Amino acid sequence: MNQQLQDRLNQIPDKILSEDFLKSQGLGNEIGFWIFDYPAEDELQVRECLSFLGELLAKKHSRLKVVNLNLLQVVRDYLDQRSFTDKAIQMQKTKGDQALLKALSGPLHMDKFAPYFMEQSNAAEQDVILLTGVGSVWPVLRAHSLLNKLHALLGHKPLVLFYPGHYSGQSMSLFNRVPSDNYYRAFRLVP
Repeated sequence: MNQQLQDRLNQIPDKILSEDFLKSQGLGNEIGFWIFDYPAEDELQVRECLSFLGELLAKKHSRLKVVNLNLLQVVRDYLDQRSFTDKAIQMQKTKGDQALLKALSGPLHMDKFAPYFMEQSNAAEQDVILLTGVGSVWPVLRAHSLLNKLHALLGHKPLVLFYPGHYSGQSMSLFNRVPSDNYYRAFRLVP
């Protein structure tokens, strides 16, 4: 067990239950987007903590509406709804990964996918959105692209992205290996 990570994970409940967090106050009129970055090899430890966090919030803070969405499941549901899943699997088998990525770039364009995400998360009714599974959907879906599109749709609603990599406050690096475009609108949830 990574004790430093466990110490950071233990700070999450107090952070997301604070009034400043829930009302996105003290952010200099910025959006309420937060990133909890962690080493990818500690994914199972983070998942376990999120499971515990969900149970804790349901029992002790039931008034708070929190949704925990796994991006892999949301993408799968989206592709299933549009009848793309079987076609995508067949294309990957016959034409390869690059052809599949190109074919999915249209259906998974953020102008189409982000509204679906909002609907699936029932975002308007939530107090907090927790988002996981970023590593599982890469490179089909990029976290910075989704966050950029959700900015206009969510406004000041708090969203926490659990990110298997490093977030410097200026840019993200998935798995500490895959740099993404600069993204500076989110705050680190727990430094």
